[in-house]
Amino acid sequence: MQNVKGTYDFFGKRQAVRKQAQSTLEQVFELYDFDGMDSTILNELDLLTSKYAGGEEILKEMYRLTDQGERRLGLRYDLTIPFAKVVALNPGIELPLRRYEIGKVFRDGPVKKGRLREFLQCDADVVGIAGPEAEAELMQLAAEVFRRLDLPVVLRWNNRRFMGEWLKALGVPAGDALSVMLTLDKVEKIGPDSAARELLDKGIVPDAVRSILDLLGDDGFTFEKAADVCGLGETPGMLEVRSLQSLIRELGLEQICRFDPFLSRGLSFYTGTVYEIFDASNAFTSSLGGGGRYDAIIGQLIGREDLAYPTVGISFGMESIIELLEARRIKTPDASAIVLPIGDVSGPALRTAQALRAAGIRTSLGGSGRKLKKALAAASARGIRYAVLIGEDEAALGQVRIKDMERQMENSLPLEEAAAYIRAGIENAESPASANI
Repeated sequence: MQNVKGTYDFFGKRQAVRKQAQSTLEQVFELYDFDGMDSTILNELDLLTSKYAGGEEILKEMYRLTDQGERRLGLRYDLTIPFAKVVALNPGIELPLRRYEIGKVFRDGPVKKGRLREFLQCDADVVGIAGPEAEAELMQLAAEVFRRLDLPVVLRWNNRRFMGEWLKALGVPAGDALSVMLTLDKVEKIGPDSAARELLDKGIVPDAVRSILDLLGDDGFTFEKAADVCGLGETPGMLEVRSLQSLIRELGLEQICRFDPFLSRGLSFYTGTVYEIFDASNAFTSSLGGGGRYDAIIGQLIGREDLAYPTVGISFGMESIIELLEARRIKTPDASAIVLPIGDVSGPALRTAQALRAAGIRTSLGGSGRKLKKALAAASARGIRYAVLIGEDEAALGQVRIKDMERQMENSLPLEEAAAYIRAGIENAESPASANI
């Protein structure tokens, strides 16, 4: 018996790290006034393979199946297309719509560190805002998420419309622009020479390839320089880039958000700004998240290509984030107290645990068959500070013995006072004054 390749069961400390990261994301999403959503995992194959969906690369990795009615179906490979479907199926939905979703997606692709075949995605999207303030707010949201997770990151960003403009100025036909973008997007992995060969193999004229290579070799390549070299002027893409960069400066995000002229991301549906998030130390190379603007998908899905639903989103790569958190041994919550019954007192022990939990104290319940010394040692090893001991004598008196294993103190208290005593100790330990002692 074994798991399917690229799938894992999570429990214990690994699951605690996952839940902590997921909780952090949910808190920030809701702080920014995004509402939760659950979209369908099973979808019609025609939707997932639509020419407006993910593009050829991702369709190769899609899981396809047939139900008993011979309907052609597929498992969702991201949360974006199912979300676009929800908006398309509900034309009366109030805009702007701010939604987040955390759910599993499936891709039959290569398995490596931080990349699985069954994995969690965490998305936030805004429908109905055409201006760059939507992208800027999502950048703020991402910065807040990683600040709370204590993970220094870099968010690289670009604009596909602007990229298409300077590629056209260098001699790349509009019909080949997306293919060229996908090659340039992986130039860091394959190198400029391999990128040039790939562009020539795609039929791009040598003069255009040489001009692109010149830009690839320019370490100081900025959007201002691109506009100047290519003679763009006030093009729509250039104006979008300039407006977003102005907001980034105003919001103090320049240290995190850096313009990358060759970033385009692999999905075909992006129409403007795109961004991707990476570990700032470069020790972890997998992407930690990404997203961008996709104004055309929803209108295309309902057969109204003339109807724009301005939409921008961001997706956090939970598996990559978890890998990075585990590598840095992030501290996860554990029980603050453990109730240890001594003798045949399972009922009083359960009532004691219930009273502590009712006071908001995370409480573990020990078994009565274990020797007390070993149970105390195991609790101490888990970092549990308070051991609440209850035997037949304590049960008869309505009391418990509380052992503070950090301070090596023991007190006997009535059960109704035990929760307040432990809660006071926890709050004192968490206070700034206590932390500085």
